[in-house]
Amino acid sequence: MPEIRLSTGVLHYRETGQGVPLLLLSANPGESRDFAAVMPTLGLHYRVLALDWPGYGQSEMPVDAADWTVLRLAAVLREFVDALDLPPALLIGNSVGGNAAARLAAEVPGTVRGLVLVAPGGFTPHNPVTRAFCRLMGSRFALSPRRWASLYLRQRNDTTGEMLARAAGSQSAPAARAFNRALWRSFGSDDNDLRARAAGISAPVLLLFGEQDPAIPAGRDGFVAAHCLPQARFVAMPCGHAPFAEQPARFLAEVLPFLASVTATAGG
Repeated sequence: MPEIRLSTGVLHYRETGQGVPLLLLSANPGESRDFAAVMPTLGLHYRVLALDWPGYGQSEMPVDAADWTVLRLAAVLREFVDALDLPPALLIGNSVGGNAAARLAAEVPGTVRGLVLVAPGGFTPHNPVTRAFCRLMGSRFALSPRRWASLYLRQRNDTTGEMLARAAGSQSAPAARAFNRALWRSFGSDDNDLRARAAGISAPVLLLFGEQDPAIPAGRDGFVAAHCLPQARFVAMPCGHAPFAEQPARFLAEVLPFLASVTATAGG
């Protein structure tokens, strides 16, 4: 598994295929293996790079894990793209990974060819209840990673079973939970909000949401994201928070034609 040293420490990633780069960005908690069901097929068409965020998978845990925010994850993505000197890339981002991908597209548009935002964070119209939930999940009273994952992964198969096992194992270690909670605390802040920044995204966008997702619901956050990104194609799938793991064949049926159209239009 390749690695690269960034300002935050050693970051691991998985790589397969060749051609136009396609970055896979997971949720919190999450890692590159979350995309195991779709990565081989995507690698037949693209140079796929699936990141382990700092603190997850095989990447180093930040020394200041309890102080991390969504903005720092976005900075990691930007540093990764710069360090590998990647040409304009395609990005698939889930949850906080979608937030980081959208930020990169808005702030450095020349680095992004196209976006698949899978239940992306940052489009929640916050109210006292949602902010209170973010504070709860950022506290010592938070639901365990295993319990929370069991709620938002609505379909069961080998991939989601492995995700649940990681949530109960490495992602429940004390340092990983401190990191997880720190990111949750930042989810309720104004810095997490992408609604105004979305106007700066010029790349083609596919929005994918799960109809059964309790974390980032299609009927709430999905509606807002579609309003903020009127050029985007919107798809709601009958699953939870991770369509690529829960319904990989259906996910690929939506994503592959979109990516092909983007690369064809861009001359890739």
